[in-house]
Amino acid sequence: MDSSSSRTTALHQPRQDRSPSPCAPQAPGLAPDAGPCDLVTVPARQGLEAVDILRLRDGVGPVLHDGECDTLGFLVPAGTAAAWDVPGSACTQTHGRGLRAVPDGPVLTGAGWLVAPEAAFSSATDPAVLRAALGEAARTIAAVDRCR
Repeated sequence: MDSSSSRTTALHQPRQDRSPSPCAPQAPGLAPDAGPCDLVTVPARQGLEAVDILRLRDGVGPVLHDGECDTLGFLVPAGTAAAWDVPGSACTQTHGRGLRAVPDGPVLTGAGWLVAPEAAFSSATDPAVLRAALGEAARTIAAVDRCR
């Protein structure tokens, strides 16, 4: 991942401890109060900018990174995928199974927490707030790229 093109992305590198990631409802270690979630995935550069924006506004929920640091995944309320239409991103529908943020659950191979559930402001990022942050992040990146 090239973080040199944005000052803020360099500040939020993925956690080196490979903290736990969400697991399926039937998996061991499931938190009983964790609600099911869908997963919005975005390219890392845009996602890191969006995380910065959401952190400033106290709106970021748990965020995953892949092992290659190419993609970030925002946990959003279950059912978000049905209406998700943000270009450059995808929302994985869980078909009623749901993902759950489990800080002490099993580790998903090749992924970890950028924003762990216990460090997040909520159990999932509000889809409308995420949509706005991703739009702002895209505009910020475009402005930076024009200045090069």
